[in-house]
Amino acid sequence: MKLSQFRFDLPLNLIAQYPTKKREDARMMVVHRETGQIENRHFRDIMEYFDDKDVFVVNNTKVFPARMYGRKEKTGAKIEVFLLRELNKQNRLWDVIVDPARKIRVGNKLYFGETDELVAEVIDNTTSRGRTIRFLFDGPEEEFKQILGNLGETPLPKYIKRKPDEEDRERYQTVYAKHEGAVAAPTAGLHFSIELIKRLEIQGIRFAEVTLHTGLGTFRPIEVEDLSKHKMDAEYYKIDDLACKIVNKAKTEGHRICSVGTTTMRALETSFTAEKLLKPSEGWTNIFIHPPYKFSISDALITNFHLPKTSLLIMTCAFAGYDLAMEAYKKAIKDKYRFFSYGDAMLVI
Repeated sequence: MKLSQFRFDLPLNLIAQYPTKKREDARMMVVHRETGQIENRHFRDIMEYFDDKDVFVVNNTKVFPARMYGRKEKTGAKIEVFLLRELNKQNRLWDVIVDPARKIRVGNKLYFGETDELVAEVIDNTTSRGRTIRFLFDGPEEEFKQILGNLGETPLPKYIKRKPDEEDRERYQTVYAKHEGAVAAPTAGLHFSIELIKRLEIQGIRFAEVTLHTGLGTFRPIEVEDLSKHKMDAEYYKIDDLACKIVNKAKTEGHRICSVGTTTMRALETSFTAEKLLKPSEGWTNIFIHPPYKFSISDALITNFHLPKTSLLIMTCAFAGYDLAMEAYKKAIKDKYRFFSYGDAMLVI
């Protein structure tokens, strides 16, 4: 398929700027693949669509405060430094994106905090905006991470046109986040509260956890019309034995597997056996799922409403079916669903 087939006109006022007051109060569109029926519900109603011994697979990655602001030595120019990933813990090397990039060259030093609590040196160029930096800090790792946490901001996407506040530190994070490493939240999971998870577990639904550290590549614009030529950035993932046991027991007994989010779906579709069962693995995945695609693990998908021409929308279309998914998006705009990270949910069953 072609990228232009995933274009639609999205009114900017539908991009959610704040989360709902309660996580499960978000609206939820339910899309039935077999019948083509589309329902308008709320996320708290999700219990009605699943049975005893069905499994929800969630991504337990944890977002770290990746956006920092520093000052360039000598000139004092303000520089945004977006932390992507730690390359070497011992030497405190990080892969980052800087803005404005034209001002930042190898050898420059950047100062962070009102009293210069942290200093970094640029040691390499990686892409036009990408740099490798070394933090010049000799203290213990725990203290270093604490300083990063204090100086960093919650990395809200640029489409959210406001500064992050204290509430975002909690709300731009799933309630089951465990393993730090993501620079963007797995947003389908933001709709689950601790109370809703407990109610689902009492109903007999099981939860399995996988990890995929969401990177900025997930949101990087696709620049080729032929989707088969698009290359995704690699993201770290891990699927352990326990997750496999929970998922495979449910599958062999005929129960449904619901993938909570496209990041979870990417992890699951990276690691399955010839018998279409989940297998434990760890590494980096750059899988790009686009129509036509035959899914191996999941029977249902929870996802948010995505922006036009994105890999997330394209994967949703691969799972729901292109025509049905685009019809659902047309209805979502007409019915004023809220889009993007803090927006409403879609359940595809």
